Amino acid sequence: MAQPSKYSDQLTDWLVSAGYTHCFFVAGGNIMHLLDSVRTRMVCVPFVHEVGAAIAAEYFNAARDEGSGRALLLVTAGPGITNALTGIAGAWQESRELLVLGGQVKSSDLSHGAVRQRGIQEIDGVELVHSVTKRAMRIERPVDRDTILDAVLAGRTPRQGPVFLEVCLDAQAAPALPGQDPIAIPVAADLPKVPAAELNQVVSLLHESDRPVILIGGGVTRWAVRVLGERTAAAGIPLMTTWNGTDRVPSEHPLYAGRPNTWGQRAANALIQQADLVIAIGTRLGLQQTGFAWEQFAPIGRVVQVDIDPAELDKGHPHVDLALCGDADRFLSDLYSCALGDPTRWRQWREFITTVRAELPLNDPQNVTAPGYVKPYELAMRLCEIAEPDAIVLPCSSGGAASVSMQALQLRAKQKLVGDKSLAAMGYGLSGAIGAALANPGRQVFLSEGDGGFAQNSQELGTLAATQANVKIFLMENNGYASIRMTQRNYFKGAWIGCDTQTGLSLPCWDVLARAYQIPFCRLDAKSGLDSPAVRALLEADGPALLEVPIDPDQTYYPKISSAIQPDGSMKSNPLHLMSPSLPPEVEGRILAYLESAVPVS
Repeated sequence: MAQPSKYSDQLTDWLVSAGYTHCFFVAGGNIMHLLDSVRTRMVCVPFVHEVGAAIAAEYFNAARDEGSGRALLLVTAGPGITNALTGIAGAWQESRELLVLGGQVKSSDLSHGAVRQRGIQEIDGVELVHSVTKRAMRIERPVDRDTILDAVLAGRTPRQGPVFLEVCLDAQAAPALPGQDPIAIPVAADLPKVPAAELNQVVSLLHESDRPVILIGGGVTRWAVRVLGERTAAAGIPLMTTWNGTDRVPSEHPLYAGRPNTWGQRAANALIQQADLVIAIGTRLGLQQTGFAWEQFAPIGRVVQVDIDPAELDKGHPHVDLALCGDADRFLSDLYSCALGDPTRWRQWREFITTVRAELPLNDPQNVTAPGYVKPYELAMRLCEIAEPDAIVLPCSSGGAASVSMQALQLRAKQKLVGDKSLAAMGYGLSGAIGAALANPGRQVFLSEGDGGFAQNSQELGTLAATQANVKIFLMENNGYASIRMTQRNYFKGAWIGCDTQTGLSLPCWDVLARAYQIPFCRLDAKSGLDSPAVRALLEADGPALLEVPIDPDQTYYPKISSAIQPDGSMKSNPLHLMSPSLPPEVEGRILAYLESAVPVS
């Protein structure tokens, strides 16, 4: 390796040795030396806007295979870091690694808070990102290799999160430090292991249980579940996943029981509420998972929570009978290494699960779609079927398109799913899809996103065109912000504002926009849908494609958890098992049989 001529070269070499292969960036004057250094050492992908680059880097790392390269984000000072902040905050909320290199003015031009600004484009990036990073530091003069690698390692160590290194312009150009050759990133210390005594407590609870469920969250890695192989099926314990853990257990798994959530599958919500033991591994059990009526989560069951973050175990909601701090992967492996008992003892419970899932279809029969529009639930149910066996599937982060996807997608064994629901910002999909595609060259990426959300970062169609990433975009065209329109209808009697083209929102003609970027385009026909020859031709071709899907602006999105405004202004929400619209009493009696026998359900 050639000797670095300046500190930015040296810093970049250290990061290459730490596994970074890609740099996503928007060029700027205050990163000129860093950009000069990465251009010959990494695959550099320019983006139109910093938020798009940040999201893409997060999704690149979230979708990468174990042992493959990583992506970092490079942004200039001032607007560079402010523009990227949403992407940084999203990675923080999702507990995902994201290394951000930021530029800064010369150290001699820093104001140090004495005035609002001294240097051109100066803003205190470290202070700005402090609350949404695991490590944030300003480099006013070159710092040693171990300091940099220690910061990088902090972002990768569970609970993962963003790391921000802000490098002053004169530090970038300073001479390289002597005796600081690149080395492999140090091995992280072993994560805390759930002690054997506590593991045995969980096993004892399983032996006492008649209706157990293991809920697998995003804190469990894909490969941790994969290496267990057939042991999960042989154990006989039903498996559920959180939204972030969706691709840990394929929908075709013989013990798969669904994805419970505030916008979850009705069957899964009904079932987890009737479990007498919920073992939640690698999930923080946030309000989306438990419902806003968290006091009524698992009302007749005991809850075991395994998480690496003690704060999540101590937050006070939901009720947890046994809180265990430790590595989720290791705990899952250790649990399946124990003698869990005769799997036939849970046969009746598994049969009940099968019955309930059969009786409650993913496409709720009470959903209404006007003639001439594609039925979104039916589309979502088929997406993974028509996608390649190892495709990467991305729901968007918010709105009707996200809810439909997470309720109805039927993920196959080798397919991946990456989303970002904690921040739930619109506009994540396109940038995330580009990042996921670049991390997995040759693999097909399916993106489902609403037109309102897509418009927020549609400028990255330019990046998609430049990279020719194999991203197939299913653009759910419903004339704006469907979820906001629904809120205004339900709570404000249709006092519409800023939710569609009739109330001040402007959206482009999507075919014209696609043509401007020379991206192949077609519009799904409501009758032929995914079976149209034109659609199939676009899906089978390499490279990007934009498929407009006409969705009824008044489409209903059932089931959902209903909430009502109280006289004091507060909101009261139903528990997970009481989704809207209500089921006929005789159906409710059957699918909530265990709950009805214990407590009133309504």
